Amino acid sequence: MSLPDRKLIKDVFEGLLGRDVAVSDGAPISLDPPRPVVATYIDPDHQLAFVGVMDLPLAAYAGAALALIPKGGAEAAIEDKLLPDNLFENVAEILNVLAAPIGDSAGVHQRLSTAFAPHDPLPGQIASYAATLGAREDVTLDIAGYGSGTLSIVTVFA
Repeated sequence: MSLPDRKLIKDVFEGLLGRDVAVSDGAPISLDPPRPVVATYIDPDHQLAFVGVMDLPLAAYAGAALALIPKGGAEAAIEDKLLPDNLFENVAEILNVLAAPIGDSAGVHQRLSTAFAPHDPLPGQIASYAATLGAREDVTLDIAGYGSGTLSIVTVFA
């Protein structure tokens, strides 16, 4: 399965946030505390196909930008190493919209199955997929007026 290219990812974020977003190379995201937001995507047969991982800085900045919350709210979340529920809900919506370009690239419809907040228990198998090196796209997104963080999309070969 193919991964979405950076332009598709950039277009989703710019379209939802109404802000310029710069995309550059990223690195795999650690699952160590503060744990990132993790999302699972399933195909029409309800099989796990992709895992998305968004580090705390990107989750806080994107969640705040979506709701027009001042940058200080995101910075406080990052400093406290906690993602408030309102920012998590916004991030879950962004991850939901990312299902379309993921599916387009894969050639198979995808839908968001579950979004795990940093404080939610993360099943071991999902954590293992999120940490897998190889078939993945790791990008750093810099949201104008807010800040930057990393997004990873990992292909699951079940």
